[in-house]
Amino acid sequence: MGNAQKKAPGKEEEKGSQHSGIGTPKAKRNSRSQEPPGNLPQANGTPGGGQEGPGVCPMAAETGAEDRGALDALSGALPPRLSRIKNEGNMLFRNGQFADALEKYTQAIEGCESEGIDSPEDLSILYSNRAACYLKDGNSTDCIQDCTRALELRPFSLKPLLRRAMAYETLERYRKAYVDYKTVLQIDVSVQAAHDSIHRITKLLIEEDGPDWREKLPQIPVVPLSAQQHHREEPSSEVLQARAARAQQEKARVAEARFTLLKQEGNELVKKGQFQSAMEKYSECLKLKPTECSIYTNRALCFLRLDRYEEAKQDCDSALEIEPTNKKAFYRRALAHKGLKDYLSSSTDLQEVLQLDPNVREAEQELQEVTVLLRESLLTAQG
Repeated sequence: MGNAQKKAPGKEEEKGSQHSGIGTPKAKRNSRSQEPPGNLPQANGTPGGGQEGPGVCPMAAETGAEDRGALDALSGALPPRLSRIKNEGNMLFRNGQFADALEKYTQAIEGCESEGIDSPEDLSILYSNRAACYLKDGNSTDCIQDCTRALELRPFSLKPLLRRAMAYETLERYRKAYVDYKTVLQIDVSVQAAHDSIHRITKLLIEEDGPDWREKLPQIPVVPLSAQQHHREEPSSEVLQARAARAQQEKARVAEARFTLLKQEGNELVKKGQFQSAMEKYSECLKLKPTECSIYTNRALCFLRLDRYEEAKQDCDSALEIEPTNKKAFYRRALAHKGLKDYLSSSTDLQEVLQLDPNVREAEQELQEVTVLLRESLLTAQG
């Protein structure tokens, strides 16, 4: 049966913030999928702490006739005694008594083991329900364990997947959380909490692992069609437009983060004198932002150090098309002209630098040297 040992609620977890389970419709009598109606995650992806699921009423001090009928309702293949224990757990959960609900679910799990009941669906629900209690109590480790057991019994179940993803995220195990959220969206693309969490975790993984963050992820399972939930209602044009806008914003944000990282890496490589590698980083930057002037001047510097003067000149030309008064572009193009032995063009560019800023000593010194070289080339030509 596995994991039938009784667990104490309220275990302290590292970085454990309280999360709630995914919301469910009000449980029907004799339903095979009766689970506690956990709070729906809010739009920002964090678990909500507000109103319980629809149709849920607080328990009175004494159980009324209607509640007694709900408690006695049969649940799946469970015998009446275990059905009642499970139903009691559901009612305690609805009333916010998560530790007491956890005890009931544990009793039901142990009862299944002792009575030799082999019903994977019912057991999966019991483990998922108990996981919801652990999640409410901030016990992320035991929540993950119960969700995993529930998924072993009934693969690709939505609620244990989402609860486990939340628990992973609480423990900052972001790669595993990302995989579970992605799996949730394969099952039901309308789970907004999963979309929001993917957005949040993607940013964290890019910051942590860099542009190759996807390569460090565990494999995302492929959900079979039989487990996917298909919705009859087509999303409205407004919803589709909002999704497209979010996707475009996410694409731009990821590209911006990658661009910044590549530029920083290129700058560090220049400081180390690794100009070939730096040039490759800047080339990747230009694929993302082909009109970024500073990247052209940075790559031009690399080309100069690699004695690739024609390519350095071309990059400076591109930079000056974007920013016609860029001193670095004029100066580095002057050096490229010098490398190409076009001393007249080099002199013209250096004079342009000094006209923009008379205090650039390097340009003044280069101009003196290029003037000498220009005179020598002219004399040689005359001779």
